[in-house]
Amino acid sequence: MVPITKYKPEWLEQLKQRAQIDMPKQRETARQIVQDVRMHGDEALFSYTLRFDGAQLNAQNVRVTQQEIRKAYEQIPNTLLMALEASAKRIRDFHSRQTSNSWMEMDEGCLVGQIVRPIDRVGIYVPGGRAVYPSSVLMNLLPAVVAQVPSIVITTPPDAHGNINPMILVAASLAGCEEIYKAGGAQAIAALAYGTASIPKVDKITGPGNIYVNLAKREVFGQVGIDMFAGPSEILIIADETADPVYVAADMLSQAEHDPLAAAMVLTDCEKLAKEVQVELERQLEALPRQ
Repeated sequence: MVPITKYKPEWLEQLKQRAQIDMPKQRETARQIVQDVRMHGDEALFSYTLRFDGAQLNAQNVRVTQQEIRKAYEQIPNTLLMALEASAKRIRDFHSRQTSNSWMEMDEGCLVGQIVRPIDRVGIYVPGGRAVYPSSVLMNLLPAVVAQVPSIVITTPPDAHGNINPMILVAASLAGCEEIYKAGGAQAIAALAYGTASIPKVDKITGPGNIYVNLAKREVFGQVGIDMFAGPSEILIIADETADPVYVAADMLSQAEHDPLAAAMVLTDCEKLAKEVQVELERQLEALPRQ
């Protein structure tokens, strides 16, 4: 086996830099944003949206309209719409089989079990700054729909024109949520946790995001529930000579695209596979808009 350092020694240096990121500084930034939105509500939310996303929003246009959702359906190809519909059906079917019913009759007609009630209001964060993830919409939204959560809202960052990617809007609509707000980053997490004049507070926040989103979720945990700290992405693929280099490379790229701090690695005892994966990575990168 030939050590990977023979091929790309700078890769190891990049991983070291990633491990040594100035977390205290970024944590303080996230904390300041959260506290600012907590104290100043919409004023801070819109200010950070302009600063980070370049979008000029206000209380009248921060929520996605029905017209925007209808327009989104017209903007995506029919093949993509069919793919989203198929994915939504499969995800819904899967979670429908997870619902709990523990009630049973014991001796002498004694009925025992657990009452399972949905959370009143859930907020779902959907990344959208660097790439678009309709899959995040479906995988976070549909479990809440199946659980019959009465109120579900989505926040996702807008582009500089104040628009949301049509794939996100269509995925949300297909899954049954049309209360969508144009807000991203730590400021969106703070708005969901504490509420503003435009975005009512929720009881739990789910969804992945960049390091600031995750640090903000850490800040508000306790004020609201959270799912987990999802991101920046890391993937380590352990592969032997039977692995398909096309699939290995695709799995690496699917995670690497999430964030500049994402790390995608392969561990293998097969030098031939390692070289094939390197070739395949370059080939697949040629077709990706976010090389």
